[in-house]
Amino acid sequence: MRLAQVIPDTPELRKARGAFFTPRAVTQYVADWAIRRREDAVLEPSCGEAEFLVSAGARLDKLGGPVNGAPQLHGVELHPESADAARGLLAARGYAAAVRTGDFFDAPFERRYDAVVGNPPYVRFQGFTGDARAKAQLSALSAGVRLSGLASSWAAFTVHSAELVTPDGRLGLVLPAELLTVNYAGPVRRYLMQRFASVRLVMFDERVFPGVMADVVLLLAEGQGPTHQIEVSQARNLSGMGDPPTIRWAPPNPEAKWTPALLPSVAAETYARLVREQSFAQLDDWGRTDLGMVSGNNKYFCLTSEDAAARKLGKRDLLRISPPGSRHLRGLSFETRAWKQLEAEGRRVYLFAPRRDDPSAAALQYIAEGEATGVQEAYKCRVRETWWHVPRVAAPDLLLTYMNYDAPRMVTNGAAVTYLNSVHGVKLRTEAKEVGRAILPLASLNSLSLLGAELVGRAYGGGLLKVEPREADLLPVPSFAVLAEASDSLRSLQPHLAKHLRGGDLDGAVSRVDRVLLIDHLGMRRAEVAELRVAREVLFARRRTRGDNVAD
Repeated sequence: MRLAQVIPDTPELRKARGAFFTPRAVTQYVADWAIRRREDAVLEPSCGEAEFLVSAGARLDKLGGPVNGAPQLHGVELHPESADAARGLLAARGYAAAVRTGDFFDAPFERRYDAVVGNPPYVRFQGFTGDARAKAQLSALSAGVRLSGLASSWAAFTVHSAELVTPDGRLGLVLPAELLTVNYAGPVRRYLMQRFASVRLVMFDERVFPGVMADVVLLLAEGQGPTHQIEVSQARNLSGMGDPPTIRWAPPNPEAKWTPALLPSVAAETYARLVREQSFAQLDDWGRTDLGMVSGNNKYFCLTSEDAAARKLGKRDLLRISPPGSRHLRGLSFETRAWKQLEAEGRRVYLFAPRRDDPSAAALQYIAEGEATGVQEAYKCRVRETWWHVPRVAAPDLLLTYMNYDAPRMVTNGAAVTYLNSVHGVKLRTEAKEVGRAILPLASLNSLSLLGAELVGRAYGGGLLKVEPREADLLPVPSFAVLAEASDSLRSLQPHLAKHLRGGDLDGAVSRVDRVLLIDHLGMRRAEVAELRVAREVLFARRRTRGDNVAD
């Protein structure tokens, strides 16, 4: 006789293995879509407590009941207690089912299924390690999909699930919206469009998993591919799942991000055309974007002037920095005067950076103070040759914010300070320095570039937009030739833009830049500019809505 569950299955344990249970409205919608005949065989990989299989049983009942013979409902579950609970729930409803206990990637499958439905486990790459990752990657590779080391668990689960669908069958999964936005999902996007004849996404404006910040999407794929386009249905919440597709979009290449599919079709076409023209370039045509310094312990390494004075640390021990965070980078430039104002306000504008080969007596004393409190045990400190020596980066020409509520801000580094990893730095090419330092920050405040930021970056929980360095490289910005020609007109906007930005009026600043750069100089029609502005607002509103719902 099996003993009762010894260790309670807590929310923390479920989160660790990537198990997020699915609302009944979602499981029933997916089951109703995927199961078309009373004879259909159904698989739920990583079935948890069989939420999808219960809904699948209800769907088969509506279609006239399962046929006689072997069970049509199949599941696999790694967690033994959840597998037992699944069997009990299905039996209590009178559904004949076969639920295996074990790893989905180890389970032997002798058949394919008419419908594969479920909610794959979501474990980020940091926790998805060892044998579990190796098996998952090998499984995906056997289907021709090479996943990077950054891939979370859902990616390989999606591919393996699709491989178990009959040629004319259906795949219905709840996936993180990373499917649309992250670079590591590119091979999965390619695979889905090659494997299926129809790929449909159901997107939600609001969060649909209570207590879970991650944005989700329903993937509904069917038939034998390939297809050249995806379809998108926009739903505000669970009640809108049945709305018909509102957008049909063909990606420019099979691994491209699917974020543009969220745009109105006219705006998507306008954007695609403009970024192909020579009037716009990518940020990496101007220079290189790099991460900032990682101290390992900002509280210790980042000092106020009062901290430094109290420890008798001098100039040889300190490095001037843009202080942690990016709220002070809201204008067009960060000048020495602004840095000194932050210093006077007690901000951490210095980095402890003594000479590794000859630290001062005061520096040695501060190092001893750090060791007494265990600073050297932090991971980044522990792996350095000298724990207190933070690897330096040169002062960049521009500072670029990368975690943003409204939009990324590009700021001239007039104070010539170096920076931490709370912002990015842009080192301009020699021939681009003069125009780039003076004009690029204000010229980037145009509707096409702001829309581009939403497309190349990715939305995080809480509604923030994150732009990594390699994504920043892809930001569409005006070309060098355009800015060189328009520099006088754009310079005349500086006092007006500064006023708008000081008042938090980003839209006002963007309207002025659009008028001078896009309409007057590049000859775009006002209607085209309006399309870009509305499209950017659509994506921004999605982020803002999800951010507003985080505390619900």
